[in-house]
Amino acid sequence: MRVLGVVVRTMVPAVVAAVMACAVIVSPAAADSGAVVRTDKGAVRGTVTEAVRTFGNIPFAAAPVGANRWRDPQPAARWQGVRDATTPAPFCAQNSQLGQPSSETEDCLYLNVTTPAGSSARPRPVMVWIHGGGFTSGAASMYDATWLASKNDAVVVTVNYRLGVFGFFGHPGLAGSGAFGLADQQAALRWVQRNARAFGGDARNVTVFGESAGGLSVCAQLASPRAAGLFAKAIIQSGPCGLHLPALTAPGEFTGVWRARTDTEKAGVGALGCADVACLRAQPVSKLLTVHEQFASPSYDTAVLPIDPRVAQRTGRMHRVPTLVGSTHDEMTLFAPLFWPQPVPETSYQEQLVWLFGAGDAEKVAARYPVNGNGDARDEIAELLTDKGWACPSQTARDELGRRARVSGYEFADPDVPMIFPDFPPFPEYGAYHGSELLMLFDMGQTLTPRQRKVSDYMIAAWGRFARTGDPGWRAGVQSLAPGAIGGTDFALDHQCGFWSSIL
Repeated sequence: MRVLGVVVRTMVPAVVAAVMACAVIVSPAAADSGAVVRTDKGAVRGTVTEAVRTFGNIPFAAAPVGANRWRDPQPAARWQGVRDATTPAPFCAQNSQLGQPSSETEDCLYLNVTTPAGSSARPRPVMVWIHGGGFTSGAASMYDATWLASKNDAVVVTVNYRLGVFGFFGHPGLAGSGAFGLADQQAALRWVQRNARAFGGDARNVTVFGESAGGLSVCAQLASPRAAGLFAKAIIQSGPCGLHLPALTAPGEFTGVWRARTDTEKAGVGALGCADVACLRAQPVSKLLTVHEQFASPSYDTAVLPIDPRVAQRTGRMHRVPTLVGSTHDEMTLFAPLFWPQPVPETSYQEQLVWLFGAGDAEKVAARYPVNGNGDARDEIAELLTDKGWACPSQTARDELGRRARVSGYEFADPDVPMIFPDFPPFPEYGAYHGSELLMLFDMGQTLTPRQRKVSDYMIAAWGRFARTGDPGWRAGVQSLAPGAIGGTDFALDHQCGFWSSIL
């Protein structure tokens, strides 16, 4: 069983069905002040409210169709007149997952811009959001950036990138195999460099940030020589370079995210019955989507990503910029009911640990994570896999990046945060599950309590302060973020990182 196939279906909140209208060119017309902005390719007309100006569906690269399928992003064409930017960017081609709409839109390399209404005496910091979704799902338009932009006086750009088989496919006949989606992200960052000023932003003060696959993308950009100069700060949310989860193929086998280019190319040979790239490029989107989830791993040993990001992080071959690295307290509770749909009797706990870790280490793990007597061992399994697979790799990232750059840490720890996903199966306690911190940063239609709203305000301010200065507002260690409990925490001790480093 391939873990990333499960991760793919669970990594991004499916809360907004975006309007996927094609862009049209309209003649210049009377518009509210600030609604029309001239980019390097032509003028766009967005929407103005009392709080923000929003511009959607702006092309940052040519359509990746025909000969451009599985090719690094090419320059977008210029246009005449004023382009309608009042609708958001479309969803890139993907399968339907967890109430999130499917899409067969291959022409999807567009971005959205949210900027405060009114002018500013100084250029504003720019925050570029890379969405999550296991590298096979999600979209820029799922994230309403009004809070981050208006409360922080910042320009927020949310970007699309090719997903799954369209973004991370490989074949010996393709230059750039396995890394087209990462190249798209860099094309969007280059667009920001050229156009930030037109939207009131400071191209010299760009923060790239993302969650889950988006956080992993930030890790990849930190390791990519081609990303040099494209951003000044970085935020990794629940996507550490060393993220790893059980492969569920043999005891003790865990799998990470990154894949060697040669392995990706081997997987692409003979895919869909095609003997060559010409045949593959002739396939309809619907057929490619039948193997979409098989290509969910960005490839290294490529021009975009020369080395495994875990190696780059460990050896210091990363861009040395201020970085904020964090996670949620209970990352794995979101995935445990997908791995184990039915309750696991506590009498079967040891058997599950043997399958996960082998007989020798299973005893040690059971002693560290004893059952709590509620009759269902899935919460213990979720806790220990959170620690091993998510929390401790996040701590490792802070330790290794911190040797050469300023690094700050956080942990979102609200045990009562609302559940984003509709109709998710019962589980003993989801707590601060994977993706739950997104509710604090983006308006996702959920109702927050007054105490949660205070945490949200604190986090929005911290992210904005980091974007301006590289300092989120706490000096050392990891900041715990929960209602009534904002403050320092002994993260490595809480998640037993010393134990995990000693046995595995």
